[in-house]
Amino acid sequence: MAWLQIALELEKQQLEQHEDALLNAGALSVTYTDAADQPLLEPAPGETPIWQQVRLLGLFNDDTLPERILLQLCVELNLARPPAHQFELLEDRNWVRAWMDDYQPMQFGAQLWICPTTLQPPHPEAVNLRLDPGLAFGTGTHPTTALCLSWLANADLKGKSVIDYGCGSGILAIAALLLGAKQAQATDIDPQALLATQSNAELNNVESQLNCCLVEDFEAPKSDLVMANILAGPLTELAPSLAALCTSGGQIILSGLLAEQAEEVRDVYQQWFELSPTQQQDEWILLHGTRRA
Repeated sequence: MAWLQIALELEKQQLEQHEDALLNAGALSVTYTDAADQPLLEPAPGETPIWQQVRLLGLFNDDTLPERILLQLCVELNLARPPAHQFELLEDRNWVRAWMDDYQPMQFGAQLWICPTTLQPPHPEAVNLRLDPGLAFGTGTHPTTALCLSWLANADLKGKSVIDYGCGSGILAIAALLLGAKQAQATDIDPQALLATQSNAELNNVESQLNCCLVEDFEAPKSDLVMANILAGPLTELAPSLAALCTSGGQIILSGLLAEQAEEVRDVYQQWFELSPTQQQDEWILLHGTRRA
């Protein structure tokens, strides 16, 4: 079976009316992606961010006439000529399987590997965190997560207590536990993130060492390591709270920052922490600090 796909490149403000027009023309589904390489991270509660330049994709049965789709778009949008477009015939695929085929084991530091459950770990004797892509943010492929995992892989975590604030898939908390931490507290604003964290903890046999709850219910004792891979704005707002969660002499790692945001966040956190030089991957930054007494 095959599918006919039309692609339209639009401004953000054009999206809604073009989406409706495609659906009225018989589209089985519509999706949109970034058309200009504009980064979007995890939104704040109640927000649904959209790129300024959007590529809108409409999927039709393969027997749908392209001319009929274009005519319907002109009628729906009151246009004299169709918008700029591209048609493509797509062969049917198992898209989950295709994504999994592209998701390969990744190494961080000398001993930590992130491995999908569909593949055998390349080094069974290493610390292997089993994880499949899911709805929650955090698989190790994004530079912000990779920076945190690399830091963890090179840290002494034996017997430490950790907090993963904005846990997403739970990847950082689980990695810390596999690397020797004794207990982890994980929290997020998204209930699906907590489900993903619990599921991934069970998959890696660390569920008895990990507690997780929504941010609104989060109460935890001070911990030896506080991790927050979120956004610059929330990191700045949460600085007093995150500092209060860290023991004297404890560590904090902050990520989710673009390079141009690092200095502002450093200025806030240096009230409580001795900060190390920034670490960078691509345009993303990790900050590390030690809590003053």
